[in-house]
Amino acid sequence: MTSIDPTMLPDPWQSLHQLLAAMDAEIEQVYVERGIKGVRPRFAYPLIRLAHTGPLTIRELAESLNRSHSAISQTIAAMRKEDLVTSEPGPDARTRRINLTERGRSLVPFLEAEWRATHATVAELDGEIPYAMTAVVEEVRRALEHRSMRERILHHLTEPPR
Repeated sequence: MTSIDPTMLPDPWQSLHQLLAAMDAEIEQVYVERGIKGVRPRFAYPLIRLAHTGPLTIRELAESLNRSHSAISQTIAAMRKEDLVTSEPGPDARTRRINLTERGRSLVPFLEAEWRATHATVAELDGEIPYAMTAVVEEVRRALEHRSMRERILHHLTEPPR
C-alpha cells in the first residue's frame, strides 16, 4: 500500500461518466413523458436492430451492434424483465434466439424517431462547442490506434516495491 490513496485524486473519467449518465437520464425522461416506462436508452439499439433483422442469438446481436456478448446478455436480461423481448432455444443447446415481444415491437417506431432526434441533437451540440464531441472521440480512437491505452499505461506504471 502506498502512503497516498490514489482514489482520492480527481478521477479523469468522472466528468465523462457523469455527462453520459445525465444524457441517458434525459433520454429516459423523454420516454417517461411519452408514457413509456421501464425502457432505458441502452435498449433502443438492440430493439431497433431486432425489429429489422428478426430473431438473433445473443452472439449475433452483440456482433451486429459491435458490443460485447456480456453487455448484450445483461441488456437482454433487463429487457426480458420489461417484457420487451423473449428468448427461445436456438439451433443448439448452448444458444438462445432473442425475439421482440408485442410490447417491444410496438415501441420501435418511437425509438427510431428518438434515435434520429438524438443524432440530430448530437450534431447540434457539435456545432455549438469549440471541439465537436464526435471529432474528439474519433481523434482519441486514432491516437489509441497509434499507441494503445495499454502501452500508455505501461509507460506510466511504476511497480510497487515487493
